[in-house]
Amino acid sequence: MKEDAEYDAALRSDIRRLGTLLGQTLARQEGQPLLDLVEEVRALVRVDGGAAAERLATMDVPTGIMLARAFSTYFHLANITEQVHRARDLRRARGEAGGWLDRAAKLIADRGVGVREVSAAVSRLAIRPVFTAHPTEAARRSILTKLRAVATELEREARAAAVDGWTDRGGTDRRLAEVIDLLWQTDELRLQRPEPADEARNAVYYLADLADTAAPTVLEDLADTLANLGVPLSPTARPLTFGSWIGGDRDGNPYVTPAVTHDVLLIAHEHGIRLAERLADRLVDELSVSRRVRGISLDLAASLAADLDALPELADRYRRVNAEEPYRLKARCIHLKLGNTRRRLASGAEHRPGRDYLGTGELLADLELMRASLARNGGQLTATGRLASAIRTLAAFGLGLATLDIREHADAHHEVLAQMYKRVGEVDYATLDRAGRLRALTKELASRRPLSGVDTPLTDGARKTFDVFRTIRRSQERFGPEVVESYIVSMTQGADDLLAPVILAREAGLVDLGGERARIGFVPLLETTAELDNAGPLLDQLLTIEPYRAVVRARGDVQEVMLGYSDSNKEAGITTSQWSIHRAQRALRDVAARHGVRLRLFHGRGGTVGRGGGPTHEAILAQPFGTLDGAIKVTEQGEVISDKYTLPSLARDNLELTVAAVLRSALLHTEARFPAEDLSKWDDVMSTVSGAAFRRYRQLVEEPDLPAYFWASTPTELLGALNIGSRPAKRPDSGAGLGGLRAIPWVFGWTQTRQIIPGWYGVGTGLAAARDAGLGDQLKEMHERWFFFQTFLSNVEMMLFKTDLAIASRYVAALVPERLRPLFDRIREEYDRTVAEILALTGESKLLERQPVLRRTLAVRDTYLEPLHHLQVALLRRYRAENDPRTPADPTLQRALLTTVNGIAAGLRNTG
Repeated sequence: MKEDAEYDAALRSDIRRLGTLLGQTLARQEGQPLLDLVEEVRALVRVDGGAAAERLATMDVPTGIMLARAFSTYFHLANITEQVHRARDLRRARGEAGGWLDRAAKLIADRGVGVREVSAAVSRLAIRPVFTAHPTEAARRSILTKLRAVATELEREARAAAVDGWTDRGGTDRRLAEVIDLLWQTDELRLQRPEPADEARNAVYYLADLADTAAPTVLEDLADTLANLGVPLSPTARPLTFGSWIGGDRDGNPYVTPAVTHDVLLIAHEHGIRLAERLADRLVDELSVSRRVRGISLDLAASLAADLDALPELADRYRRVNAEEPYRLKARCIHLKLGNTRRRLASGAEHRPGRDYLGTGELLADLELMRASLARNGGQLTATGRLASAIRTLAAFGLGLATLDIREHADAHHEVLAQMYKRVGEVDYATLDRAGRLRALTKELASRRPLSGVDTPLTDGARKTFDVFRTIRRSQERFGPEVVESYIVSMTQGADDLLAPVILAREAGLVDLGGERARIGFVPLLETTAELDNAGPLLDQLLTIEPYRAVVRARGDVQEVMLGYSDSNKEAGITTSQWSIHRAQRALRDVAARHGVRLRLFHGRGGTVGRGGGPTHEAILAQPFGTLDGAIKVTEQGEVISDKYTLPSLARDNLELTVAAVLRSALLHTEARFPAEDLSKWDDVMSTVSGAAFRRYRQLVEEPDLPAYFWASTPTELLGALNIGSRPAKRPDSGAGLGGLRAIPWVFGWTQTRQIIPGWYGVGTGLAAARDAGLGDQLKEMHERWFFFQTFLSNVEMMLFKTDLAIASRYVAALVPERLRPLFDRIREEYDRTVAEILALTGESKLLERQPVLRRTLAVRDTYLEPLHHLQVALLRRYRAENDPRTPADPTLQRALLTTVNGIAAGLRNTG
């Protein structure tokens, strides 16, 4: 298409421009020889990869660091330029076809959906991106900030060209050159591993930016879209909110203590309250309505009088100057109460009603009084404009910017209960099997007695687990009830795994079944294929246990279930993981409906396809019908956060895209798109594909030599030294094998070496098995009609293109002992089979043939990636030859290696 060609040409022009400026920086900062070396290596790679590898293998380490930094910086600049141009392209598309919400509204209107149905669906909208600290963002925030400055300059120039018809290119280049110089002088490696509080500050950076820019616009667009469909959206409604795991995710992270959880909440509230104060300041500036011109409502007058009595510190000057400007005076009182709230939280003082806020609800009530008064007294436009926007923003973010989820491993709760039961002496809980535990816990939950007391002896580890529940209670009492809502139980395998934390929450005062009160909800996390396959029976069993059903009723008859993409992929391969998750959603939907419970699914998606990543819009639309009635949670982590939310225009588009997809699903995907017999037939085919793919994948991961091959062929031992996250890469006491290795380093290792097994391995065998069984026509039909299957194959095709076994073979030849190399032959065989099967189904002659711009972009990147791979191989070989486990690693050599890791992560746009 002409537009694609123009987009591609403009993008490549800007990338060349920044590449030229980077070259000037290299010459200016390090001397012409470094720039000459970069150009020499680039040229050599194009002509002779082997010669390039030999040239890099003999390079001294300091020069290798400089070269790796040069290519890494190029990728950072190319990435941000692509983001800028993607944002421009999206703006162009918005101008031509409307935004994502406009398009969703048109589909809804064309389908003839009634106002009552739309209103009901809107009342259930509860979309929550959840920011996690999972360590997959290799770039420091110092780097990201400078890249955003590059984007700002490119955007400023583009706007000037559009408005004035000319640009000060020389001035822009000077400013860009300054930023690139600073980028080069900034260390891209972290000196120390971040603490959870550091990770919290990083999330706050993005959340506060979203609250200032993208989110208010999306919320206004949603309100306008719904109004056009005949459904008003109350400003205090919460269709979009934000969540966080940072400081609450204890599973495998010993650094997340109850004290850390409290400190992280304090950090978030410091910034969230500052945001609210800024909004209050704007209202003071804007709401100059005089009582002499327009009256106010009686309830606002009464509220203002109460505020003035409760806040004697409000300056006399304001009381005098704003005496006839009640909205300004009320906004000043709100600002003062916000400051009091911030100081109260910092000092640990008690809440004083009328002088500070306990939670966001009290703040919204004050603002809603102002809005309602304006609406009834000639200020309808302001009530639905500036003030409504402020209320929507604060309803979405609250005083703490995000609601904190708490997560802990199932075994930790049983350990605490074993010690508590030992005190009361009724049962030897530690010796009970799962059925015995369920009987004991059901009986306990139905009783009213305390199982523990202030003097109950607990080990240090058990005490920390139990104290988290007390921390939740204290946090709700200090920050407000919405500060923590969900308690997630990792590795939930049975109903007893969920009843255990319910009882601990009861002991901490969070659950009172006699009073029909549950201050948090309990969320099973289903992570393995066995757990996913048992999802329906598990939920059914839970909801038939009356004391637990009472907990769900107390939570508004909503049951949240989290689906784990990463571990199921690592265990079973991408085909079986995706199919198990799809089927689990169907089973959970049916069970929840049978029990009269609303299901809220929480998708634990990672950045890469191997960890459930891929386009969010497509993923939402590919869900089974009826599983998404408006409520959904989705994790956002690592490099996905910076890619989606660094630029305000992209942040807006990504948020709008998610909201529009959920709205479409809630209204237009309430029943099957295809006849039951078609779905049944496709299910059978997919099960055939999954079964064969699973067996093929398990043959690889159960190979006794695979751990040795993985550690030899990948740079995974370096992940910890990158200092990109507080959580350890391996589970405690997991040994040297792969079993305890977390999904992130598993994907990281394969990705760095371009084998990318988690993204495609086994798919070819699965598809071939179905075709050999005479199901080839059904596969083509599934690809043409079934969105789940289309999305699955599209993501696999992308991973196949990013895989480069020619590069991978250099890692194998240089680093892997000869006896282990047949494993690479097996990988190559499955890769070739998968490519062939994908192309046969898509009808393409080569991968990504129908996406020429993307194909060209990735191919150009490979020219710059290849030197980094060659350099990494050479440095890894030297590192392992020289590294004595009994002595510290050579810091210069390690720095060189980590620089190549960063560069490859930037070039591929993901770490893990």
